[in-house]
Amino acid sequence: MTNFKQLGLSENLLKAINELGFNSPTDIQQQAIPKLIKDDRDFIGLAQTGTGKTAAFGLPLLERIDPAMKATQALILAPTRELGQQIAEQLDIYSKYQEKLNVLAVYGGASITNQMRALKRTQHAIIATPGRLLDLIKRRAVNLESVRFLVLDEADEMLNMGFKEDLDLILSYTPEEKLTWLFSATMPKEIKKIVNKYMDNPTEVRINSKEQVNVDIEHQYALVKASDKAEALSRILDISPDMRGVVFCRTKNETQELAELLLRQNYKADSLHGDLSQAQRDRVMRRFKKHELHVLIATDVAARGIDVNDLTHVIHYTLPDDNSYYTHRSGRTARAGKKGISLAFVSGREKHRIRKLESQLGIEFDRAFIPNANDIAEIRVEDWCMKVLNKGTAGKVTKKLNQKANDIFFRLSKEELIEKLLVIELEKIKSDSEKDLNDTESRGYSEGKGGGGSRSGRRRGGGGGKGGKKSFGNFNKKGGGGKGGKKAHTRRKR
Repeated sequence: MTNFKQLGLSENLLKAINELGFNSPTDIQQQAIPKLIKDDRDFIGLAQTGTGKTAAFGLPLLERIDPAMKATQALILAPTRELGQQIAEQLDIYSKYQEKLNVLAVYGGASITNQMRALKRTQHAIIATPGRLLDLIKRRAVNLESVRFLVLDEADEMLNMGFKEDLDLILSYTPEEKLTWLFSATMPKEIKKIVNKYMDNPTEVRINSKEQVNVDIEHQYALVKASDKAEALSRILDISPDMRGVVFCRTKNETQELAELLLRQNYKADSLHGDLSQAQRDRVMRRFKKHELHVLIATDVAARGIDVNDLTHVIHYTLPDDNSYYTHRSGRTARAGKKGISLAFVSGREKHRIRKLESQLGIEFDRAFIPNANDIAEIRVEDWCMKVLNKGTAGKVTKKLNQKANDIFFRLSKEELIEKLLVIELEKIKSDSEKDLNDTESRGYSEGKGGGGSRSGRRRGGGGGKGGKKSFGNFNKKGGGGKGGKKAHTRRKR
């Protein structure tokens, strides 16, 4: 197995990488880094989100930038503010043992005056969103004449967001003699046009999508009618009280409405979408990283650049129109060797989309069943009991309070006290959780690949691809299904 030292990185970079706990490079890092360090050729790297592309281009950039040269030598263009911030943060971490090297992220939604002030100092690398960079260029606040390396990160997403004309204009301000490194998840026609227009005989590294599937992700789908999705999500949150997840919606309105509904029901949730100001987005992300929020409701565009390594769940409230986005989304869980669940809500009539994802991406889905009140109660009681069992008491209860409680409860047996405490805990579960939210399959689709269900899909016992098992994935608190992890909630077919 290749390690980072074998890729040709300097000792200072290796020291920073080792401190981060990274032992082995990902496929894109293994193939890209040696080429980008040594070769003076343009480069195309095709790999999905979550495969380590930032390090794949960031580490070679840090090797090749000359800190003694007082000029901007690298320009990195990113589609969103969050991704730009993430790249800048990672470059700062990687370069901590190098000679002083300045990195600056510039993006909309933040003070342009402060950014212009920062640009008066030497910035060896600038990470920018296209719109803000053009503003700075028009104000003559940034000089790109010495740029030797141009990186287009998530180029397909920049085009999807309508930045084609901005990219053309920005590239016209950069020198002809430079290296262009383009990273993208896909290679649509518009990307090919950019390659043909601005790149010279580039080296291409393509990480096949089926080889990129993270084996630590458990892919599940639940058959749910559109009108029942919000209630289904709330039950999943009830059964997974320590979930750390992102719920993907298709539109900004759907994102905002769902987040507001969950907040009214006292769930620790908030939304992330394009209508939020930068200050609002930063506030939401700070709360999420501090574990003040359990779940983010987000659009695909707003979620780009989210850098959180301990997500236990990704939930597709609505499947994306483009199947490649499924990989983008699900790749946000099961990072850094942890386990994770990717759960898709689909109606019975949409079941064919699951089979299409299986075929295109080389993955297998299990059917998950939305829990009812009894399921939720079983999991919640077990969770509550373990919390009580493991709760430390030293120095937290005075003798006076302890005696008062004993005086009140002495008439109750141990069994009666436990029963009363359980009733209090169970009352927190919504009383409307009895309705069965599991949709039936449309006519003509059998349950699972093995034909475990009836043709009409109305038989309740049909399983999802692996022996007819009904399950909702509920991994342990640390986001993994390994040692000590809580088993998935399961009910066997009768």
